[in-house]
This record gives sequence, C-alpha cells and structure tokens, in this order.
Amino acid sequence: MSTTGATADPLAALGSLPGVAESVESVRKAVDRVYGHRIMRRRSNEITSEAALRGARGSAALSGADWALEEVRRRTDFSGDDEARTVGAALRLTAEAGQLLSIWRQSPLRVLARLHLVAAAGQEDTVGRPRQDGEPVDEPLVDLPVPDAAEVAGRLEGLSQLIIAGGSAPALVTAAVVHGELLALRPFGTHNGLVARAAERIVLVGSGLDPKSVCPAEVGHAEPGRAAYLAALEGYVSGTPEGMATWIAHCGRAIELGARESTAVCEALQRGAA
Repeated sequence: MSTTGATADPLAALGSLPGVAESVESVRKAVDRVYGHRIMRRRSNEITSEAALRGARGSAALSGADWALEEVRRRTDFSGDDEARTVGAALRLTAEAGQLLSIWRQSPLRVLARLHLVAAAGQEDTVGRPRQDGEPVDEPLVDLPVPDAAEVAGRLEGLSQLIIAGGSAPALVTAAVVHGELLALRPFGTHNGLVARAAERIVLVGSGLDPKSVCPAEVGHAEPGRAAYLAALEGYVSGTPEGMATWIAHCGRAIELGARESTAVCEALQRGAA
C-alpha cells in the first residue's frame, strides 16, 4: 500500500471505497451479537480461550498445517515435523499477541519483530528482524513477487507511521491493511503469514472492536480455503480501488465467520448448562 498522497489519512480514505462501509457495519453487527450473548456475560474467559485455540488452528491451516481442532487441543509436543512446528508457532503467537497490545500503538515494528521471534523460536539466525538483500523468503504458499529489502524497509516504516499517528479509519480497514501489507511484503525470512494474522488480531483487539478477542478472524480466513484467501490477497497487492475493496470485504467476512464460530460455542455452552 502506498502511504503517500494527497490525503493525510490514507487508511480513512479506504473507508470510502465501494462496499467498505457496508462491510464495516456488517462486522459491527456480527461482533455485537457475540458480545450480547448471555453466556458471554458469565463465561467470557472460556469463550476467549476457545477462540484463541480455534484461531491458532485456522492460522496454521493457512500456513499448510491443516489439523483437526481436537488434534490441536490434544497435542502437547509440537517439536516434530514441519506441520507440528507450524501449529506450535500459531499457538505461541496467539498467546503472545495479547501481551503486546500496549506496545503496538507506540512501536508496531518492535511488536512485529517480537512476533517473528516467538513464531520462529530461534530456528534461524535471522529471527526478529526484517530480511536483508540476498536473504531468501520461505513462504511457499504465497506465490507473489517478493519486494526487495529496501522496499520492505520503506513500506514497513510507512505502515508504522500510520499506526502511530492513529486516525479515523474503522478497525476493519486498519486490520485489513496491516494483514495485507505484511503478506505482500513478507518482511521476514519465515512465518510471515502467521505473523500477519497475529498482527491483524492485535489491531482488532486493541481498537476496541473485539476487546475480549472472541471473534477469531483466522477461522474466517481459513474456512473458505487457501485459494480464496490468496485470490483476495492478490486484490490487495494490485493496489487498485477494486482490489483493495475486495480484500477489505474478505477480511470483514472473516471476522463475521469468527464471530459466528464463537456464537456457536456460546450456544453449545448454554445447552450444556440447561
């Protein structure tokens, strides 16, 4: 995303794209339905914990480790093969994201570095910093041109400035741009998808849209499948108004599906308590 131009608040300007206002309103209604459920008033911690587990499972699935929810719930050792390590990374990121909310608005680049460090868990000597010229990117499921290190550095700085400056953009728009920009840039050598989705979660929680983190967008990104996810991402990377609107709408729908997932959890707990 270009962070220069005539408008002082380019994120807010995206809110005027066709269909975006409708997506913002639809997301708000879906989130309100979860928070208005009577189970949420008594057992919100359980809903948050379950949403975290399901969100991590969804994020791992989009990174090539599509495990059944009960397998993720059952496992204690994630040090085996690549899929197990991916699931373990997704779970660690979900736990870590909630600890970084207070830092995000002041130092988003520091948070991104921390997220990558947690995801990679010391697997390589490039963890916790953007890649440099000549360093490869291991993100085989995102088959898009990889920007060079100079472009990555410039765009990360621009994104950071937008977040620190704040603005009037809806949370959905900001979250979609953070997610899309990180996937487009792939600033780290590995785990960019997991980091991008964790950063989206931080925006949604920190903005107050989903303060208890009970609407796991990762579930909604995974549900339509990886092909739909990557097709929407191509819209973001295109930079066209239509493409950007498509990506934002996709992210909005993902939040709605995450909200629906937690509503179903609330209903199941309510039936069990009956």
